[in-house]
Amino acid sequence: MDRVTVKALLTEAALQRMPQGDLRFCPDADCDVVYFDADGVSFATTEVRVPVLQKLPFGARQVCYCFGESEASIRTELELTGASSATARIRDHIAAGRCACDVRNPRGACCLGDVIAATERVKAARSVDGVQDLTVSYAKGKAEVAYDPAKASPLPSHR
Repeated sequence: MDRVTVKALLTEAALQRMPQGDLRFCPDADCDVVYFDADGVSFATTEVRVPVLQKLPFGARQVCYCFGESEASIRTELELTGASSATARIRDHIAAGRCACDVRNPRGACCLGDVIAATERVKAARSVDGVQDLTVSYAKGKAEVAYDPAKASPLPSHR
């Protein structure tokens, strides 16, 4: 993890505890820690200035910290136009040298992969919207669709 990224994103109080050594990023959705070091120093989501994509549930998460692309904006674009050009927009910004993911993204890396994955997740969720007996969940980069008979819609009556 680049120290500039961590320093830019920690709250004032957390920054006062920043150790001298290397920090790592924790992408585990089930863990509240965002940054940690080998000596046990850690920083939780509440100590970071921005919401952390990997720590939030699917739905409206911000996926691009430079240009504001989010699951919600991708969903809206898909609903209005049938397609999303979020990936193309991000690629254009990268090509123009406008990307600042190394500082703005809590992971300290380019968000293009996150935007591509988010677009696919939103498309998958849209394909089952309105179906009450299916549940779509996302964890560790994988989509799971589960059937819950308790939520199943009643069969149409022939009467």
